[in-house]
Amino acid sequence: MYWIAFGDIHESTGLLESVPGLAEADGVIVSGDLTNRGGRAAGERVLDAVARINPRILAQPGNMDTDEVTACIRERDMDIHLRVRELAPGLGLMGVGLSTPTPFGTPGEVPEATLSGWLDETYAEAAGFDRLVCIIHEPPQDTTVDRLFNGLHVGSPGVRAFLERIQPDLAVTGHIHEASGTDFIGDTPVINPGMLADGGFVRIDFDGEKLTARLERI
Repeated sequence: MYWIAFGDIHESTGLLESVPGLAEADGVIVSGDLTNRGGRAAGERVLDAVARINPRILAQPGNMDTDEVTACIRERDMDIHLRVRELAPGLGLMGVGLSTPTPFGTPGEVPEATLSGWLDETYAEAAGFDRLVCIIHEPPQDTTVDRLFNGLHVGSPGVRAFLERIQPDLAVTGHIHEASGTDFIGDTPVINPGMLADGGFVRIDFDGEKLTARLERI
């Protein structure tokens, strides 16, 4: 079994058909930022573009998505924001979208304390899974996946503390486009595929026991 994960689409769907194995995947996971402050119509266009290739979608809003986009995802029963889903027997997925405040005043921003609380509250629903994938739009602080071009680290200390404590099998993040790459917090691989328009995506494989993931590019 395998899943394809990406995010930071920002309404740019032109490369979707070029993602290897997207149609055959057991599911598509969208980590956030479907739109650019878009409304329902923009969110629907993005989801419809993905669904034409693979209708098995799990998604959550990022900081650039409005409440209308969030509602659209929920109405289609694709939502993973503050939810836990079973991907396969023994394999769970939990999602936390949006971000902490940015200099740009984007629609989906919450205080650091709120984001940290969401992580703990959502994880409490994940008991019973042998393996856990975390889809968190904002990356953990002080990693290669939260670093701006100028070298400044802008990720969340709460996300980092959560991953250090819980040590899930995988964390997929996004938000910081230029920080595409892979890092580790303890034994947990943390992968930021960057913007979809730049060709990055994550392939997640599960054979019933072992979970592996790798950053790939179109």
